[in-house]
Amino acid sequence: MLRASASVDEGHDREATVDVPEYFLCPISLQVMRDPVTTVTGITYERRSIEQWISMSREGAVTCPFTNQLLPWGSDLTPNHTLRRLIQSWLSDQDGSKRGDPVTGGMDVEADRERIFGVVRELKVNGACVEMLKKLEELANKGEANRICMVEAGVADFIVEFIPKSFKRMRTTGIAEALRILDLVWTPNERIKGLVRDNHELIDALTWVLCFDSYHDNNHVEVRGNSITTMRRVIEVASPALLERLKPGTLGSIVKILKDKILIRKQGIVKCALQALTDTCPWGRNRSRIVEAGAVFELIELELSKPEKRVTEMIFNLLALLCSSAAGREQLLRHAGSIAMVAKRTLRVSPAVDDKAVQVLALIAKFSGSKQVVTEMLKVSAVSKLCMLLQANCGDELKSKARSILRMHSNVWNNSPCIAVYLLTLHPAR
Repeated sequence: MLRASASVDEGHDREATVDVPEYFLCPISLQVMRDPVTTVTGITYERRSIEQWISMSREGAVTCPFTNQLLPWGSDLTPNHTLRRLIQSWLSDQDGSKRGDPVTGGMDVEADRERIFGVVRELKVNGACVEMLKKLEELANKGEANRICMVEAGVADFIVEFIPKSFKRMRTTGIAEALRILDLVWTPNERIKGLVRDNHELIDALTWVLCFDSYHDNNHVEVRGNSITTMRRVIEVASPALLERLKPGTLGSIVKILKDKILIRKQGIVKCALQALTDTCPWGRNRSRIVEAGAVFELIELELSKPEKRVTEMIFNLLALLCSSAAGREQLLRHAGSIAMVAKRTLRVSPAVDDKAVQVLALIAKFSGSKQVVTEMLKVSAVSKLCMLLQANCGDELKSKARSILRMHSNVWNNSPCIAVYLLTLHPAR
């Protein structure tokens, strides 16, 4: 037990010194948790505290504050319902009366539940208005209990219908609030998956929002950011039938995010755009349309801006997919700094980047290996990096790929003073 100053009645401005069980306190804020969530490292934190910690982390090095272990990007924060109920019971016992669910900030859960269902009923009868949507957003921000209740009440159903209706009427009123609410209540359960799995109208509406160049309240950056977040989530659970029939405008609008000088400063938005494009790449027609939208050129430009490690890994993964097509390779080679960029990042970022960089170089060398291209690979040190890979502490498969590229054009590279011939035969084929 810890001696701590804790508010036992959040409805009054009074504090009492009470014995607080240590595991009720957030390791970051050292306050009694209202919305406890557990990370993949097994440590439980107050949701707001750990989310703020993650958002402040830079260069992709997100670590658990308590254990200092790495937290993989995109890893889930799992609600700790058992601990929440224990905390609720403990708070109630402090003055002998039930104080409600601490997740909702001390308010009575049943009262909030009635408010949620009442707002939803009013929305269904009278249609959406900004005031009602703001009430829902306020309730959703109170905690997980309310967000679960909102899904049960059909809030997600209403929002998924509201956004396409707004698109058909070309009305932007309420779009910002609707997207924020959907972001708060989104959970990949079967109900929400069923709402969006084959929802072409929702995809079209989100495409419309992504193309906003301005917004009536000067909040277009947030609106477009929330839209690409939702788009990524929808694509993640969409049916193959929906994905293989995506319109060129949809893919083009996602690529457009990578061109926006303001949006690309926000790494979370960039990651969502990259993931959405990657998830659509298994279909050849989608790859062609992504290339036609100028994605390869924009990916190179984005990488030259020196993004964080995880973004670089996603860029190289997508480049490797797009360079499997002739049009993708052609676009890459049209960029004056493309091969030099691929060479420079090799052996400097991560094994995942090394693997995709070699894959890109292999595709270029095999299918686009003109004398000019092969000579450029030598000049910008791409060949030197391939030789270094043979001596580096990396997997046999990667070394085999590098060796294959070196042998592919050895007649050109053997005579270069910067390449030792023995490197080409140091690891003979098995």
